[in-house]
Amino acid sequence: MATRTSTDTNFDLPEDHPGVSDSSYRARRAAIAMVGEQYRPGEPIPDVEYTAEEDGVWRTVSAELGRKHKKYAVREYVDAEATLHLPTDRVPQLREVDARVHELSGWHINPVPGLVPTRVFYGALAARRFLSTQYIRHHSVPFYTPEPDIIHEIIGHANMLASPTFADLYYAAGQASVRAESDSAHDFFSRVWWFTLEFGVVWEDGDLKTYGAGLLSSFGEIEEYRKAEVRPWDIVAMGTQDYDITKYQPVLFGAESFDRVVDELGTFFFGYDDDVYHRLTRT
Repeated sequence: MATRTSTDTNFDLPEDHPGVSDSSYRARRAAIAMVGEQYRPGEPIPDVEYTAEEDGVWRTVSAELGRKHKKYAVREYVDAEATLHLPTDRVPQLREVDARVHELSGWHINPVPGLVPTRVFYGALAARRFLSTQYIRHHSVPFYTPEPDIIHEIIGHANMLASPTFADLYYAAGQASVRAESDSAHDFFSRVWWFTLEFGVVWEDGDLKTYGAGLLSSFGEIEEYRKAEVRPWDIVAMGTQDYDITKYQPVLFGAESFDRVVDELGTFFFGYDDDVYHRLTRT
């Protein structure tokens, strides 16, 4: 993750971003970023006045993802999604998502103007705070975004944080990130996060389901993940596996049960530090 300044109306968008040549979209991104920039922890979360076009993107994507979740998502996520009960006709305000998530699991959803440094993002988890962007993907391609947007943050992650089980894993992950002092240990940790809470898959009821926010918020990739090479669940293998964020993941790691994910991932996160990293990698 890289830092972006909210006052830059150009935004260093990747070349494949659908809004890279849309000056109106860039200006809109800057305006929304200013809302996040003005927020201070403990203060009321300011609203974003989303346009009809932006509400339309949310409405389209959330309806399609809702149908796909019933088929592809693990039971724990489906139950949490129903409990959080996000609006489907408009982009939800972070203040209302924050209030409901806090009621369900004790977590907070805090706005940020854009992507933040990796250690800042993970470190916030250790305080039971999830840092969320508020902008939404470009309207021309509602089912694709090369970066996290509010659809990814809320449909992917906030739904998970409505589950105390997932919320405990996120908290343990945040604690692990703080204890991982060296860059190499933190990189190992972040790869495990990527292949689990972002792109994790698991066998449930005889079918390969997903519990990863990256898949659960991706209209396209959630239909394709079963075509990936699914390797056996292995913490060390995940922590040393390279990945490319710009492509559908060709390699995933599948556990035999969701209970195994919760038990072993939780144990790993709760005990992880530089010493564990060196022991696991023998470096």
